Amino acid sequence: MHDLDLGLLILRLATGGMIFMHGYNHFFGGGRLPGAGRWFDSLGIKPGLFHAWVTATVEVGAGSLLVLGFLTPLAAAGVIGILSVALIVVHRKNGFFIIKEGWEYAAFIIAVSSVIGILGPGRWSVDHAVGWRDVHGGPGLAWSLGLGVVSALGLLAVFWRPPKPQATP
Repeated sequence: MHDLDLGLLILRLATGGMIFMHGYNHFFGGGRLPGAGRWFDSLGIKPGLFHAWVTATVEVGAGSLLVLGFLTPLAAAGVIGILSVALIVVHRKNGFFIIKEGWEYAAFIIAVSSVIGILGPGRWSVDHAVGWRDVHGGPGLAWSLGLGVVSALGLLAVFWRPPKPQATP
């Protein structure tokens, strides 16, 4: 049992830490939130600055929760939702390989987050410490994958209007 707990801890730390850093970078690196907002606007996700705030907040929040193993299905849903939007809006049209901005990375993180939803956070987690030991298996997958994908599709249905391709002369 300790091997599984160690494996889940490593998955949570790696995935949660990476997603947290994505959000941190949106807040404090590069073009910061205004730059991310302009990028969202260019993708047709408007208002861009609002979505930059939401994305950065979800990334920091979900990443932190995954690291802690707290509210794990909800944290996994946040990651799945963010990466589902990225897969559909940015990466889908570029093929599989990430080297060409393809969808392999986003799909992999969605898969890892789904596995965390199925297996739960393990014994080395806040969820376990407070007695939330039974939110895994089918219900964990339903919460994480279901809520993540439904949230992503809802956001896209309401806010995404893909820009029309520019005509080349």
